[in-house]
Amino acid sequence: MSHSDSRASITILGGGIIGLNVALVLAERGYGPSITVIAEYLPGDTSVRYTSPWAGCNFSAISGTDTNALRWDRLGYAHLAKLATEQPRESFVRRTESIEYWDENIPHDKIKSMADYLEDFKVLPQEDLPEGAKFGVAFTTLTVNAPAHIQYLQCRLRDEYGVRFIRQKLPGLQAAFSNPTTKVVFNCTGNAARTLPGVEDPKCYPTRGQVVLTRAPNVTKNIMRHGKDYETYIIPRPFSNGNVILGGYMQKGNGDDSTYGYETEDILQRTTHLHPQLREQTFEVLSVASGLRPSREGGARVEKDEILVDGEKRSVVHNYGAGGTGFQAGYGMALDSVRCAEDLLRHVPKSELRAKL
Repeated sequence: MSHSDSRASITILGGGIIGLNVALVLAERGYGPSITVIAEYLPGDTSVRYTSPWAGCNFSAISGTDTNALRWDRLGYAHLAKLATEQPRESFVRRTESIEYWDENIPHDKIKSMADYLEDFKVLPQEDLPEGAKFGVAFTTLTVNAPAHIQYLQCRLRDEYGVRFIRQKLPGLQAAFSNPTTKVVFNCTGNAARTLPGVEDPKCYPTRGQVVLTRAPNVTKNIMRHGKDYETYIIPRPFSNGNVILGGYMQKGNGDDSTYGYETEDILQRTTHLHPQLREQTFEVLSVASGLRPSREGGARVEKDEILVDGEKRSVVHNYGAGGTGFQAGYGMALDSVRCAEDLLRHVPKSELRAKL
């Protein structure tokens, strides 16, 4: 098989955190030069239709409580903790003190599962909770500078592992098989999975958030409060010269990409009320953004599927619908998707590049 033939034997559709994590898991197994990532948007872009750069983002208990979500969380925490230990500055991942409060609907099973592996985990005594909160925990979280982290992943994949990136919007899933050597396509198209011909998953919907990017170097602690009809969070952004993300909203089914002044005011009021470090000194508002989390009824879809391309059955591994948990669940979801494709990957040549690990 010539080099050019092998290049496209693995195609990943989508250049967000989900697609990049799939590429990373495959590259770490020696498949780097066989991978092509095809995406309309790539790290460095700031379209509202490209969700990953707008993320907060931290490891938190905001994710689902089903078995898959719990397992993906555990795997994701281990992956991010490794990056925070071995190359925090390069990967823009840092250990950060964290507190989470619940006003109601406390996910006890989930908290019990997370207590097994979260560093410095403890349940907070009732007297330490803010008024109206019923339960709280403290632990060491991992905060991620989302836009910088995905750029780190792309550079690492390209320069260390020989992964190829192509900026292109495909007309449908079938078009990902236009190269006859393609053995498997990973569909990591996020919000686009609802409308992409060949996928058109009616269970997909956007969940809108609005965030305020501020400069508040004295804010070092991550705090979240899960309320009845609100999510409030303060997330210091690692290695960003003191930038902090304030949020937010979880507006299910809302695909509006505008930002609103009254929401900004509400976010500033809630976060200042919640975080003592924000009250201690004035902070500068740098920008306001909205993002659309790629959500899905019943949780993320990670499974193998077959589609017809020119009358022939071809294999697709779907990996989308992570909602607001792509950065914490993405690595675990990637491990599962690659497992789904193991029989197909036997026919893909491996490279010696993985020796560089």
